[in-house]
Amino acid sequence: MDRTTERLKRLTEAHGVPGYETEVRALLREYMDELGEVSQDKLGSVICHQPGEGPRVMIVGHMDEIGFMVKHITDDGFIKFVQLGGWWDQVLLGHRVIIKSRNGDVTGVIGAKPPHMLDAEERDKVVKKKDMFIDVGATSAEEVREIGVQLGDPIIPQSEFEVLANGKTYLSKAFDDRIGCAVVIDVLEHFAGEGETHPNSLYGVTTVMEEVGLRGATTSVRAIDPDVAIILESDIAGDVPGIKDEESNIVLGGGPTVLIYDARMIPNLPLRDLVIDTAGEEGIPLQFNAIQGGATDGGAIHLHGTGVPTVVIGVAARHIHSHGAIIHRDDYENAVKLVNALVARLDDATVASFTG
Repeated sequence: MDRTTERLKRLTEAHGVPGYETEVRALLREYMDELGEVSQDKLGSVICHQPGEGPRVMIVGHMDEIGFMVKHITDDGFIKFVQLGGWWDQVLLGHRVIIKSRNGDVTGVIGAKPPHMLDAEERDKVVKKKDMFIDVGATSAEEVREIGVQLGDPIIPQSEFEVLANGKTYLSKAFDDRIGCAVVIDVLEHFAGEGETHPNSLYGVTTVMEEVGLRGATTSVRAIDPDVAIILESDIAGDVPGIKDEESNIVLGGGPTVLIYDARMIPNLPLRDLVIDTAGEEGIPLQFNAIQGGATDGGAIHLHGTGVPTVVIGVAARHIHSHGAIIHRDDYENAVKLVNALVARLDDATVASFTG
C-alpha cells in the first residue's frame, strides 16, 4: 500500500461525526503539525498556515462525516437515534454501527420491524428512520446503560477502507469529506517541499460540523479573513444506472469537478475561469456539476465580511452519504495537481482581478 492509499485509509476509517471530531482531528493534526503553523478555532477546526507575502488563500476540506447520535433508550434495550447529516432511509437497514460510549466502542446493527410481520401494504413502503432502532444485543435499558451507552453518544457507520479489484478505485465510508482533507494535506506538503513557493499566504483548513450547517467554516473563516477560497469536496458521480445525461455527466476517472451551482453559492466567475484555464494548461481533465439540493463550506465562506471569491473543486464519488462510497485514484491525483497549480498562480494581481 503506497503512502496516498494508506493516508486515505487512515483518514476514512477514523471516527468523527459532527460535533464529535476528536479522533479524526488528532489524526489531521498529526499530518499537519510539521507543515506549517497549526492552530484551532474554538469549535475545533484545524488551521495550518504557511506564511508568505501576498493574498490570504484558504483551501478547505471538512473533517466531519455523517452519522447519528443516541436520542432514547427503550425499556427493552433498543436505541433510538437522530441523524447527524443527511441520510437516505433506504441505505440504513441492516448496517452495523459503532456507538462511542464512555466504556469504549459498542457495536450495533440498525433494525426495524421484520418484513415477515408487515402486511402487504406496509412491505411496499420505505421504512422511515423514525421507525428504526439500533440493536446492541441488550434486553433492557439497564443493560444498555451498564454497557456504558448514554444519551448524546455519537454513532459512527462501521465500514472499512478497501482497494477494489481494478486497483484504481477505492471503497470506504467518509470520503465526504476526508477526500478534501487529504487534498489539503497533499497541497500543504507540496509547498512545504524544497524549491516550491507560493505567491501568497496559504491556509490549509479542515473544518468541523459541515454536515449540520457549515458551522466550522463560519468560525474558521473569521480567524483567517481570506482574500480567496478553494473548497475541496466529495462530488456526486452520475455514472450509475437510472441517471439521465441531463441530470449528471460526472463519471469516475473523468477528472476533478467544478461546482458551477449549489443551493447556497454560485462561484466567483473569474476564479472559476482561472480553474478552467489552469486545468487546460496543465493537461488536467475537468468535469462540471450543478447541485440544486445541497451546499458546501463555500456557502458560509463566500459571505464572510464583504465577500470572498470562492470556488468548489470536487472528487467524484458514487454512493456518497452511505456506509460505502467509491472514488477513483486518478481523480484524486488530478485534483491535487490542479490545486497545486492554482495556488501557485494566486498572486496579488490575479486575486485582485476576481473582484475588479
